[in-house]
Amino acid sequence: MSSNRPSLPKGTRDFSPIEMARRNYIFDTIKKVYKKYGFQQIETPAMENLSTLVGTGGDESDKLIFKILNSGDFLAKADEKALQEKNANGLTKLIAEKALHYDLTVPFARYVVQNQNEITFPFRRFQIQPVWRADRPQRGRYREFYQCDADIIGSDSLLNEVDLIKIIDDVFSELFQGKLNYTVSVNNRKILQGIVESIGETDKFEQIIVAIDKYDKIGEEGVTKELEKLKITSRSIDELYVLLKLREARDIVAIEDKDDVEKIGMPQYGINQLEILERNINSINGVRGIEELESIFRNLDKLELKTANLKLDLTLARGLGYYTGTIIEVKVDNFPSICGGGRYDDLTGKFGLKDVSGVGISFGADRIYDVLLDNNLYPKFEGDSTQVLFVNFGEKEQDYCLPLLFQLRDEDINAEIYPDVGAKLKKQMTFANNKNINYVVLVGSDEMNSGKLTVKNMQTGEQHAFTIEELIQELKK
Repeated sequence: MSSNRPSLPKGTRDFSPIEMARRNYIFDTIKKVYKKYGFQQIETPAMENLSTLVGTGGDESDKLIFKILNSGDFLAKADEKALQEKNANGLTKLIAEKALHYDLTVPFARYVVQNQNEITFPFRRFQIQPVWRADRPQRGRYREFYQCDADIIGSDSLLNEVDLIKIIDDVFSELFQGKLNYTVSVNNRKILQGIVESIGETDKFEQIIVAIDKYDKIGEEGVTKELEKLKITSRSIDELYVLLKLREARDIVAIEDKDDVEKIGMPQYGINQLEILERNINSINGVRGIEELESIFRNLDKLELKTANLKLDLTLARGLGYYTGTIIEVKVDNFPSICGGGRYDDLTGKFGLKDVSGVGISFGADRIYDVLLDNNLYPKFEGDSTQVLFVNFGEKEQDYCLPLLFQLRDEDINAEIYPDVGAKLKKQMTFANNKNINYVVLVGSDEMNSGKLTVKNMQTGEQHAFTIEELIQELKK
């Protein structure tokens, strides 16, 4: 017999019954809010053709894709030269034609193109499924995890962004119950594009954005080193930091408009910062992005968020390369992002449907799970487990209890009977305790003759006699 103990792949987890109850609480809360806003649920396969996924989210996303080896002798069609040279990239297309999806947005774009004649646009869809990323596992970061997506496609209205931010506010207001602070950070890729254009480095936009997006993790020193590797001049780096509001203009000699030095020192987040940025940016794209965010902020200001702390964060870039407009990220202290999303103008273009704009968000259920657990924010899930256990004293008693058991179940009361006839009472009561069953029904000859069941409350220890109808009424109170 093998001595090897079974184990799980790194970055994956099993979930116990109580953990599933907690996860379903998260899913049900999110689903309820999505439906309230008019979203309809779809599902797509766990795997897609590799060609569907590659190139949609940028080089960084391509590195996260789990490829699936072709069935059969997958090396039969492999290129001999690539084999000899150990060229993994050259071999991949020949030996792996499919892959696990790393997010739900790209499969959704593929779905829209394939079903465009049956879809009513603008199309509001939500999707709750697992995704897989070949990432380094760490706290709050898994290789298999659930995303809860909502997207609106076929409309470029900025009211869609307002809806999505309000959805975030509704979901976390309910899950956090006002006991946990969280921040919704907002930016616009057009603004980032305008900033990069203003410092004269347009051809290095994507590389600069990838570096900026790491600011929270590696700080200014780390980002500077990344930018220097890209051959960005010190003057351009300084100007970049001022426009991103990471440094004060008074500290940078490169800023020429000294009249705006004091103005740039105004409050860091909100409309004021956008107005200041607009006066210091030299880009049509940048100005357009500023106008979009101003519109979103003004509409949200009319509606008033319940619990969210909304802020403008010009360092927010998000790693996925298909974003073109608004970008959103939600964080709580000491945790990675628990929700994110953004506007994508032509993701369906790769699949042949041009100029269809969409915007979406995705809640990270696994990270939200950990946040709620760490902060003791889960309700009690009493109705998710067995509420009533019939003790099994023998064959006659079992025959008597069986119809009563199903009478409770027909009333949507979770109930079971101990399956082993004549098992010791202590064993059956221990079973009830270990499963946190609230009520145990004891039926012997006296109970069968009188029609009154002896019901023990396992929390208080009290015992009462009930008919089956009285027990149902008591349990439904």
